Amino acid sequence: MDLMKHIATVDDFPIPGIAFKDITTLLEHPAAFSHCIDTLVETYAGEDFDKIVAFGARGFLFGAPMAYKLAKPLVLFRKAGKLPRETASTSYKGEYAPETIEIHRSSVEPGDRFVLVDDVSADGECFYAACKLLESLGAVVHSCAVLIQFLDLGSPERLAGYKVNRLLGVKKDD
Repeated sequence: MDLMKHIATVDDFPIPGIAFKDITTLLEHPAAFSHCIDTLVETYAGEDFDKIVAFGARGFLFGAPMAYKLAKPLVLFRKAGKLPRETASTSYKGEYAPETIEIHRSSVEPGDRFVLVDDVSADGECFYAACKLLESLGAVVHSCAVLIQFLDLGSPERLAGYKVNRLLGVKKDD
């Protein structure tokens, strides 16, 4: 299935010069969304990992059905101040502004093997920061799963030390 047919590109959003990949059009197409989830589940079926961690909010849309179908716990990365219990956090240079993400400390045990899930990885900074935070808590990064990875904005280079399973590799002008 050509998933790019189901992803809208919105020029100059959220700032001038950005060609935003809008996945809401993919979510509105049940066959395309099902294909994404089924492909991710097939990729991870039988793999040796303990938990799925998804980034809010669009990563939840992929991580939750994966966790359900693979019978794995779903752990959340959220922006600062959104989680109610004790958290661990990290900050990084976001695509548009500095960002801080948090995870519940109680969701991470030493030795836990995580699959990280999000919809897009542009420069790889968010995934990289999350990987380093998990590792600092004693966890192991099994891999990163992403719907769209930009190939020319730094993501492959930034995540070179980690296994990345992407459904689409695109360039900023695609």
